[in-house]
Amino acid sequence: MATAKIIYGTAWKKERTTALVVSAVLHGFRAIDTACQPKHYREDLVGAALKTLKEEHGINREDLYIQTKYTPIDGQDRSKPLPYDPHAEIEAQIKASVSISLSNLHAIYLDGLLLHSPLRTLTQTLTAWRTLVELKDSGIVRKIGVSNTYDVATLEALEREGGRRADIVQNRWFEGNGWDNDVWIYCQERGIQYQSFWTLSGSPSLLRHPSIRAIATAKGCTAAQALFRVAQLHGITPLSGTTKEPHMDDAIAAVNLDLSDVQTEVEGILQTVRSHQ
Repeated sequence: MATAKIIYGTAWKKERTTALVVSAVLHGFRAIDTACQPKHYREDLVGAALKTLKEEHGINREDLYIQTKYTPIDGQDRSKPLPYDPHAEIEAQIKASVSISLSNLHAIYLDGLLLHSPLRTLTQTLTAWRTLVELKDSGIVRKIGVSNTYDVATLEALEREGGRRADIVQNRWFEGNGWDNDVWIYCQERGIQYQSFWTLSGSPSLLRHPSIRAIATAKGCTAAQALFRVAQLHGITPLSGTTKEPHMDDAIAAVNLDLSDVQTEVEGILQTVRSHQ
């Protein structure tokens, strides 16, 4: 399927995950992000949602982009069931995690698989990355990438020493890290999909920005929609984890906003964001 312009995020949804994923898809989302990390995600309930969508609404797995993550042990809660033996080799951990993800999601392939974060050392990260490359080459995974990776040197090493350029980088894009300019630009220049989280909640200053407000007024949309669309037009695929159906509708509608006649305001936003380089 075509690359999604917006992705539904399922972190912290707990027992509401199934109902919210079904609702998100029925409201227009066609890409879902999860993780094999019981600490913050119910990947199994995403799978239950996919089953409901197929059986009750005629929406097939192939109609959706499903992305999950291998979470290193430092990101897991050891008090919860782990998706792998933490004492196993990294390659075995990842393959065990992927096996559980496929089972949870009732799937035979994954559209996307990310390292949830770099591992403790670059050597370990490269070992993990080569395993993702192997999984992609086998056809089990279609796109591979990394999350929470804020150092361009790590991304360069994945390509140079790990054998493959990332297809995806998923990072916080917010005022607290200067909107991750170095990595964002790196991805834009190399055709890597840059997925953002905390896009709205982490950027209250942008939502209040006079240029965003001017765009919202001119287009009859919300400030959140305006910010989503500016991001989309400049190499960013936002995640939205909203639990409110009207906000789901707003997020989907944002992709259709034409900002060609408000370029001065768009440049005002970009100038603010780029000034943090």
